[in-house]
Amino acid sequence: MLSIPALPRRYHAASIWALYVVGLCPAAWYFYQAATGGLGFNPVKTFEHLIGIWALRFIILTLAVTPLRDILGINWIRYRRALGLLAFYYVVFHFSVYLLLDLQLNFGAVGSDIVRRPYITIGFACLLLLILLAVTSNNWSIRKLGQTWVKMHKLIYLVALGGALHYVLAVKSVTLVPFIHIAAIGLLLAYRPLRKPFLNWKRGKTRPARPATTT
Repeated sequence: MLSIPALPRRYHAASIWALYVVGLCPAAWYFYQAATGGLGFNPVKTFEHLIGIWALRFIILTLAVTPLRDILGINWIRYRRALGLLAFYYVVFHFSVYLLLDLQLNFGAVGSDIVRRPYITIGFACLLLLILLAVTSNNWSIRKLGQTWVKMHKLIYLVALGGALHYVLAVKSVTLVPFIHIAAIGLLLAYRPLRKPFLNWKRGKTRPARPATTT
């Protein structure tokens, strides 16, 4: 079993804020690149694409927290909310670039794209679901909603599937980079129904054997 030294409790809050800062660095870097001509001949589309990839990466990291704990014993549960919110922020950035820079606040064109283009329809649906998850990602909502909160936040799996479909339809070809992201999401979604059998098997494997009885 992989063993990683546990971070002292007094550093937990600081480490979460550090994750937010580090997590937003790619967005800041790409914004700087776009503003200074470092993203090629079509900086808006490139910026939009790169931000979208990071949104998908944070969704992958959010889904990976539970399997990492189950399989490798790496307990990063305290970071799952921050990772999920970073995924939400990047999806908002992605949509904002599309709305503000690509279509220049042409809401008619946005509505037309949502209706006519399947990958934008899927992406917009994922954004709406993530808004629901983001506004309930707090302790008050957990206390008030109880088991409903748990069921609601399983929508992240639907968002991950939608994000993968959005990515495939947007790039129109699955080269190495899209394949890696889609394969990661596929593996994480496939683990979900296998989790309970795996944990039962793991508990049975670690349970001490009963001493043999003599007759």
